[in-house]
Amino acid sequence: MKLELVRVLDDDGNVVHAEREPQFAPAELRKIYETMLLVRLLDERLLRLQRQGRIGFYLTATGEEATHVGPTCALRGSDWIYSSYREIGAALYRGYPLRVLLCQLFGNAEDPVKGRQMPVHHSVRNLNFVSISSPVGTQIPQAVGTAMAARMTGRDDVALTYFGEGGSSTGAFHIGCNFAAVRKAPVIFVCRNNGWAISVPRSVQTAAPTFAQKAIAYGMPGILVDGNDALALAWVTREAVARARKGDGPTLIEARTYRRGPHSSSDDPSVYRDPAEPREWESHDPILRFRKYLANKGHWTDADETAFRGAFDRDYALALAEAEAVAPKPALGTLFDDVFAQRPWHLAEQAVELESHLRKWRAPDA
Repeated sequence: MKLELVRVLDDDGNVVHAEREPQFAPAELRKIYETMLLVRLLDERLLRLQRQGRIGFYLTATGEEATHVGPTCALRGSDWIYSSYREIGAALYRGYPLRVLLCQLFGNAEDPVKGRQMPVHHSVRNLNFVSISSPVGTQIPQAVGTAMAARMTGRDDVALTYFGEGGSSTGAFHIGCNFAAVRKAPVIFVCRNNGWAISVPRSVQTAAPTFAQKAIAYGMPGILVDGNDALALAWVTREAVARARKGDGPTLIEARTYRRGPHSSSDDPSVYRDPAEPREWESHDPILRFRKYLANKGHWTDADETAFRGAFDRDYALALAEAEAVAPKPALGTLFDDVFAQRPWHLAEQAVELESHLRKWRAPDA
C-alpha cells in the first residue's frame, strides 16, 4: 500500500497544494508561528535550566513544533487534548500561562498538580488539556473514553490524542483504535512519528511501511502527513474533526517528523544514533518553513521577529524569577486530597498519623 505524504508547503515556505491551504486570518497565522517559536525558545532555556540543576528533568521538541500547533489550531476550545509528554505547544496555543508552566517544572506550592508529577507532565483543566502520563500509550484509550462520553451526553466535542510511533506497539493503542472504530467514537489519533522511541528506531518498531496504514485493519481512515508542515497538519485534522463531529468515527493521522534532540534530559542519543542524522533534517525545520511562508504573504518581518524574541526574553526572565521565588513546596496534607470529593475516614487517619510522625522526628529548626 502506498500513501501520499500530504503537504501544503515546501521547505522554502511556498504553497505547493493551494487547494489544501487553510484560509486562516493573518492574526491566526501569526499565532501559529509565535507558538511554535515559543516552544523552541522555551526548550533552549529550560534544558539549560535542567543542566544547571535547577529543575530535575526536561524533554525538548526541537524540530517537532508543528505537530503541537497544527492539529490544535483545527480544534475548538471545548475539544479535549490527551498529550504525550512532548506536545506542550498545544497547551501554550490555548493560553497556558508561562508562570504556571514554570511552577509545574519546579513542583512548588503553585504547581497545579501539587508536585505529584514529574517536570513536563502538565495538566491544564481549564484548557481541556489532560494530565500527561509517563506510561506509554495510556492516554489513547482515555481519549476514546472522553470522546464517547461527549457523544453520550449529546455534545459534538471531539478528543484528540498524541502518541509517538513507539506507542503504536502497546496494547493501549490496539484497544483504543479497535474500540473507537467499532463504536465510531469522535476521536483523532495523532501518531507523531519522529523516528525514534528513545533508542529504538522506527525501522524495528514495525514491519509496515507506514503507521497510518494500520488504520485499515481497524476500519478507519489513515492519513500520512508531513509533520513539519503546520498547514498540512491543520488541513488533515480539520477533515478528521469534521468526520468525527458528524458521527463518522475516528481517524488515524501519522505525522512524519524527526526528533533532533535527545529523548529527554536523561538521554544521550550519541550512543545509538548517527550524529549526521539530525543535521539532515535541519533543512526541513518547521519553524523556518512557516516563517518563510508568513514573510511571503507579508505577515512577518525581521522587526517582528526581533520584537517577539525580545518580549519573550523579558517575560521568561520575570516568570522564572517569580516561580523560583515561590519557596514552599505543596502542603503535605495535599497528599491525601483530590481522589475523593471529601476526605474519607481512612485517609483522615493516615493524615493524622503522618503529622504525628513528623512532629516526633522533625528537626528542631525545620
